[in-house]
Formats: sequence, C-alpha cells, structure tokens
Amino acid sequence: MNLRRTTLVAACIASAALASAAYVLGAAPAPVRMATVSAAVSMDQAVRMVEQRYHARVVKAQAEQDNGRTVYLLRLLNDSGRVWTVRVDAASGSVL
Repeated sequence: MNLRRTTLVAACIASAALASAAYVLGAAPAPVRMATVSAAVSMDQAVRMVEQRYHARVVKAQAEQDNGRTVYLLRLLNDSGRVWTVRVDAASGSVL
C-alpha cells in the first residue's frame, strides 16, 4: 500500500511539473468555453419554421443569451432581395 501511495504522489508531482513547464513555455491550452443551450426548439426547427412562415431563406443563424434565456437570431433573405432579422425564443419557439 505504501508503494502505491508513493507512486501516485510521484505521478501527481510529475504531471504538475509538466503542466507548469508547458505553461511557462507558452504551450498551455486555451481555456475551453462550453456553451449550453437548453432548448425545447432546436435551431434547425426554428430555421424551418421561420422559412415556412415568412417564405424566405435563412442566410445566417446564431444563438445568444438574452436575460438568461436562449434566443435564436435568424437573418432572412426573400426572393425580392429584402433582408431582415427575426428573433425566436428557443424555449417556446415563439417569434419575438
């Protein structure tokens, strides 16, 4: 049991030393940012719904947080060249 503990401590020290050396040399990995989108309506569903409703094509779609809720921003283009933006609530699917 004592050998296991010694091996574990040595491994922890070695990995900490390697991580410190990598950081000092500028090889530290970039921080990972996780974007969680908890939605009842997926972005694909919102795109299909808006395209059918407005008879236009979505040319850009992105999700953003607005006061703690997820909102899809969808940029539309119709056949006559008109461009506009529609906001869809990801939780309910309603157009804002």
